[in-house]
Amino acid sequence: MKLIPLALFIALVSTTSRAEDAAPASKGQRVFTCAHSFHGFVYRQLAEMAANAGIKDHQNVGMSSIGGSRVIQHWDVADEKNKTKAALKAGNVDVLTLSPIWMPDEGIDKFAALAFEYNPAIRVTVQEFWLPNDTYEPRYPLETRKQVDHDATNVAELKEKQTHYDNDVDEYVKGINKRLGKGVIVTVPVGQAAAALRAKIVAGEVPGLAKQWDLFRDMWGHPQVPLQILSTYCHFAVIYKRSPVGLPVPSEFTKSKKPEWDAKLNLLLQELAWDAVIHHPMSGVTAETK
Repeated sequence: MKLIPLALFIALVSTTSRAEDAAPASKGQRVFTCAHSFHGFVYRQLAEMAANAGIKDHQNVGMSSIGGSRVIQHWDVADEKNKTKAALKAGNVDVLTLSPIWMPDEGIDKFAALAFEYNPAIRVTVQEFWLPNDTYEPRYPLETRKQVDHDATNVAELKEKQTHYDNDVDEYVKGINKRLGKGVIVTVPVGQAAAALRAKIVAGEVPGLAKQWDLFRDMWGHPQVPLQILSTYCHFAVIYKRSPVGLPVPSEFTKSKKPEWDAKLNLLLQELAWDAVIHHPMSGVTAETK
């Protein structure tokens, strides 16, 4: 058997890896989620979207749910009760979704390293969500009682702050990927999609949503169903590397009994999610990935 020089072998593997990374997922993904209330809904809604897209072998492997949690809190759960670590060590996870509240923390580093150790092909997603309190004040804990009128928010200024926040999260993630020697972590630009939606609401271009407050349940920013769906479409696009445009109206809209949340609104949310994902440098998805 003719041996391939080591340098050529490495180049071939690297090229193949990049090609595979750029391609849409060819099969259903086994997904585990560490969540709080700004992210937990993705776990359930993603499974429905995958089924609606004809992805029959999508699997919800498990979820660690802790209210108002930083990622490190999920890591610090006692080992005998830590379902996340157990699933990762068993190699039963293709995608681990994380959502810091809201600044990145060392839990991301620890989970990424553990996940990569037991499954070198795993992807870890980090949610970059809409700015709590409509501002970027990078400190923890958040001011959950701050008085905010979402309708008074200047969307142009919001977009600038959102980009600053996203860039800071991306730089944090790049550092982890560099230490691991591979792009294990990708980021999901939920906040960019939300800011684009809010701009359209202000312009009167969103069927079914008349004001920015229609997206939120409180001043802090807990999401109403349309914002939840937008977030999950972003995750679908990143995880499956395919456009959500054309998927049917989700059951959450039907159950809400709000006729104004219809196919037109659903299509707009899909388009905004896809546009945000393909233009985000750390999503792992481009316009050519369909």
